[in-house]
Amino acid sequence: MKLKRNLSAATGITLIAATAFAHSGAMGIVKERMDGMAAMAEVVKALAPMMQGTAPYDPDAVRSGAARIAAHAGEAMTSKFPEGTGGAPSEARPEIWQDWETFTGLAQQLEIFAEGLERAAENGVGGMPTQGGMMGGQGMMGGQGMMGGGAPMMSAEHIGQMPAGMAFAMVSQACTACHTRFRAEEK
Repeated sequence: MKLKRNLSAATGITLIAATAFAHSGAMGIVKERMDGMAAMAEVVKALAPMMQGTAPYDPDAVRSGAARIAAHAGEAMTSKFPEGTGGAPSEARPEIWQDWETFTGLAQQLEIFAEGLERAAENGVGGMPTQGGMMGGQGMMGGQGMMGGGAPMMSAEHIGQMPAGMAFAMVSQACTACHTRFRAEEK
């Protein structure tokens, strides 16, 4: 158990150091968006052990963390990606500007999912969605995958009625979908 905690702490320190190094050459809007992404990653990293049952569940931490993610998502996120701000040290792929509609759709989904997680904080972790998803095997978006962009089919109010673990999974999947499509691989 102690070894697991030490490894987790070492991983966290390494992540923070790598983030600081990657951000060292960033300035202006690129640094602002990198800082926003780092803030969201920090929240996910803090909440994940609660959702996995390896740390005590704290609804106040879930609520404040979800609010922090929501504050960096949606239009707050997309406004940090004006055309011409790609290239090093940015990790943004050119596909962001080539497929702006999908990118903005994912940013909006993240905001709604985070707002839903904030509302679900009092519900406890509950169950995590299975491979088939929550909507009759069609995935969390009722048949419209997150990679497809577009408007989410679920509201923050609906998500807020779910267990927080399910809402957290939706937030995490939105991050993964966006990173898979629009974030350059770290070198």
